[in-house]
Amino acid sequence: IRELSETGAVTARAMYGARGWMAHHNTDLWRATGPVDGAMWGIWNAGGAWLSQHLWEHYLYSGDKKFLEESYAILKGVAAFYVDFLVEHPKYKWLVVNPGTSPENAPWAHGGSSLDAGTTMDNQIVFDVLGTAIRAARILNKDAAFVDTLLQKRRQLPPMHIGQYGQLQEWLDDIDSPDDKHRHISHLYGLFPSGQVSAYRTPELFSASKITLLHRGDVSTGWSMGWKVNWWARMQDGNHAYMLIKNQLTPLGVNKDGGGTYNNLFDAHPPFQIDGNFGCTSGITEMLMQTADGAIHILPALPDEWKSGRISGIRAHGGFEITDMQWKDHKLVRLKVKSSLGGNLRLRVPNELKAATGAALKLAKEQNINPFFYVEETKKPVISSKAKVQLLSLKNTFLYDVPTVKNAVYEFSGQ
Repeated sequence: IRELSETGAVTARAMYGARGWMAHHNTDLWRATGPVDGAMWGIWNAGGAWLSQHLWEHYLYSGDKKFLEESYAILKGVAAFYVDFLVEHPKYKWLVVNPGTSPENAPWAHGGSSLDAGTTMDNQIVFDVLGTAIRAARILNKDAAFVDTLLQKRRQLPPMHIGQYGQLQEWLDDIDSPDDKHRHISHLYGLFPSGQVSAYRTPELFSASKITLLHRGDVSTGWSMGWKVNWWARMQDGNHAYMLIKNQLTPLGVNKDGGGTYNNLFDAHPPFQIDGNFGCTSGITEMLMQTADGAIHILPALPDEWKSGRISGIRAHGGFEITDMQWKDHKLVRLKVKSSLGGNLRLRVPNELKAATGAALKLAKEQNINPFFYVEETKKPVISSKAKVQLLSLKNTFLYDVPTVKNAVYEFSGQ
């Protein structure tokens, strides 16, 4: 990513007359950052923006301030690109990416073109990019004036929209079709890997995300099904996520009009694409533990088929590691957490917990004071007057706060 930021600075300046750096959708050994292949995917300009978020995620997991210091110029640079590149939408007046795309989807309402101004995915990625640069600068006590600029720009970004069918809109215009089964569902970036859409903070957007998933269907290319495992896990629907795992692991040629898996377990678009393998692995982890919504959520999407089980070695934001987790009859019975950094450990669990010593745990009420679990406020959505938004029923959970010290291990038992 550091090398891309160097070649990407040339592309930003030469192609877009902008500061900072950027990358399109494809690169190679020489760290090319210009557009590759057809315009409907090649012109997507958020490749560098998305990759930069992995550096921030590394900091959230590790707490390594030296790493953040070394990565700050990259985070600042990609934010600087959008400061220069965003323009005012002529109709809606928000600041948008133009030209932008919702990768590879070319709806009939756009005359078969995927190009548009202010696509939902672009808006979501820019929101994360600006927010990451703001937080990194404040942690490192840098660039107060630049932070003020980013705050102003972020306030002018479009909110997400809920369309006439109750769906999360892919574009600013309400043109989604319930019959669209496109393999990409780019506008669900805000649900996963980002945390802008939440079951607890943004219930309308959460409901709209489910409508979008239902419209797009299940069987698709292999990598698309890998993505859907993650999205259904974030929807806290373990059975649907598990069904997608089975669909993805189906031998190629069995799923009608879809991909699957080769005999050597490589993911099949077809052809082989490794992101399907990585995506399914990520999705399985998301079914067992999530960490993107202000707490460590234990067993958020446990399917009926996984009635009892055990896992260890899952890492979470804030330097926490699940060193042992056991469940039986869909209830958490034992949890062991190592705190590498100290700080508040907030747990969201499916059943009541107590400390292994028998001591009661403190129920959480306010925002998590641990800065590694800070969550940016998502703008309220614009909802179509035609939409009939039905909020989803959520499983009961228990939310606890446990103060921890560096390198200590904490054990809990279910009740």
